[in-house]
Amino acid sequence: LAIGSPDGRSYAERLDAVKTERELSELFEDFIGMVPLGKTFFAGDNPVRTGGPMQVSIAFAEAQVQQRRYPYAVRESVRREVFTRRGGLYFGTAHLLDYAAPYDRLIYRFADFNAGRWASRNAGFQAAVALASGLPVVPDGDLLPRGGSGAVGETERAAYALAGRIGLTEAAIRRDLARGDEPGFETTALYQRVYAYAEKLDRRALPRAVLPRIDLQSPKFTRKLTTEWFANRVDERHRRCLARIEALRDG
Repeated sequence: LAIGSPDGRSYAERLDAVKTERELSELFEDFIGMVPLGKTFFAGDNPVRTGGPMQVSIAFAEAQVQQRRYPYAVRESVRREVFTRRGGLYFGTAHLLDYAAPYDRLIYRFADFNAGRWASRNAGFQAAVALASGLPVVPDGDLLPRGGSGAVGETERAAYALAGRIGLTEAAIRRDLARGDEPGFETTALYQRVYAYAEKLDRRALPRAVLPRIDLQSPKFTRKLTTEWFANRVDERHRRCLARIEALRDG
């Protein structure tokens, strides 16, 4: 860290002066650029995983440009674009809107922005599974445990309990649950049969989306916050913005 960096200061001096995520990210990128083969071996170890005004995942932005052409010139890297105003808003908007979801209200997209795409759809399904099976299932939007451990989670266990009643094997249930991170999960046999069975039991139409129940964790937080709190707060601000636009039109 005592070695001089491209801006004339040592890396230690720059690290002591860091105040923003962008500065820390650029410090790391400069450092691995100085080390032989540093970018080959350490490019994935940058501690700054999100950035920009909408706190977009760097990994998401890098994947997005592989699927859809970025409309601006990339000056140095997609990572650095995320920290610009135009890049941060572009990738943030893409994360919020550029995917198909069966929602009738924007608040569910706001929740997904925090909890992951299709989390609200999945949470609605989890609520239906819990009702149909009589087993406890936390509607957190994760249909299978993270990490690919193969462990059976609450949602899968509850769905297995329904296997005979909905006419699906455990293998078919797991196959459909694995589509929880994709568009079109709502077209699977598991989704449709669970809802049909649950609605027959409850004698009413069940919601196809529910705000995920997730406690948010961060050293920045001084009080308990949840995904539901986040989604409602963004929804309120969105409604205020629409009201201001309507007032300007009327004026």
